[in-house]
Amino acid sequence: MVIKQFEIGDKKLRIHEMENVSDPKTGRALTGSWLWESSLYLSEWLTTQTHLTLVGKTVVELGAGTGLPGLTAAMIGSKRVILTDVEPLLPGLRKNVESNGLGDRVEVRELVWGLEGNDCVEGLIKREIHLVLMSDVFYYQTVMPMLAETLRRLSNKKELVVLGATEVRSGTMDCLGALMEEGFEVIEVHNCCRSTDSDKTGESVFAIYLIVPPKVTKTE
Repeated sequence: MVIKQFEIGDKKLRIHEMENVSDPKTGRALTGSWLWESSLYLSEWLTTQTHLTLVGKTVVELGAGTGLPGLTAAMIGSKRVILTDVEPLLPGLRKNVESNGLGDRVEVRELVWGLEGNDCVEGLIKREIHLVLMSDVFYYQTVMPMLAETLRRLSNKKELVVLGATEVRSGTMDCLGALMEEGFEVIEVHNCCRSTDSDKTGESVFAIYLIVPPKVTKTE
């Protein structure tokens, strides 16, 4: 396990990256076990967006991985944060919640996108959710219909805001296009160039998108 510390705004957060975590069905490494640059980008951006007024709000992070954006939301005032991901990644998320002393405001739940009868989704639907966060989930076009189904089920209130940050790769637009085919509107709200490696010599474009579910009014 690798431990990293980050300064996000005026807050310090400790993140544990798990090693050798794989999908029990496919054996494929679960990339959510380590932190990606887009989650750091989203976290830093959140601390500058005073108009989002996270104080007292409930936030859900989908595909949380190490949970940095959700933990940041808790640090800057969110009343409740629910970090969700597949079961093998939950121990790492719980460790990060514990290490940052946020157990009173942050909970960890298993959530498989698009799975009918998912208890976590059913429970979230009954809550008053104000913000959904995602980072680096626009990677596999084939899973976008499942993500779209989950977002549709969560978006039963007009005030819900859905934000997704990503490194803009060759397949990113295909993933966003798949969401648009499902009836979602995708609006870029910020972009920048950031380093993508430890020696700071490589840079890529990163962007944050507002994902507007069908029949939901956009939030200014």
